[in-house]
Amino acid sequence: MIVFDLACSNAHVFEAWFSDSDGFERQRVAGDVVCPVCGNTSVEKSLMAPAVPAKGQATSKNVETAQAATDVLQTLYQMRQQVEDNSDNVGEEFAEEARKIHYGETEKRNIYGKATREEAEELVEEDIEFGVLPWIDEEEPDDLN
Repeated sequence: MIVFDLACSNAHVFEAWFSDSDGFERQRVAGDVVCPVCGNTSVEKSLMAPAVPAKGQATSKNVETAQAATDVLQTLYQMRQQVEDNSDNVGEEFAEEARKIHYGETEKRNIYGKATREEAEELVEEDIEFGVLPWIDEEEPDDLN
């Protein structure tokens, strides 16, 4: 795995992990690399300083990195649980249901589901507020405990 500092065309800087440089490029070209701040898919690698550990500190840094990754996964799992516990899953009908709520055609409530990039762009054009969340597998991985 490799971590890259990335920047979207709106100048938001963030980190993301990839299997290798080619993996980043494939996902970027496919539009799968998304700015977590604004949802922009126009993302490029940003300049970053190489992480060169001092002699004897490499193992400590690897342990810290592994713990940080575990903490992130645990947080993402907890976020998913929070969303599922407090929202209705509308699945592939997310865009349509968001419109109905926005225009007062159905009761106002928390929803989550899936939308295509085109549907998301249409919601933005209609000034319908929504968020893009990172989603992980339904089951909490055993190795996070």
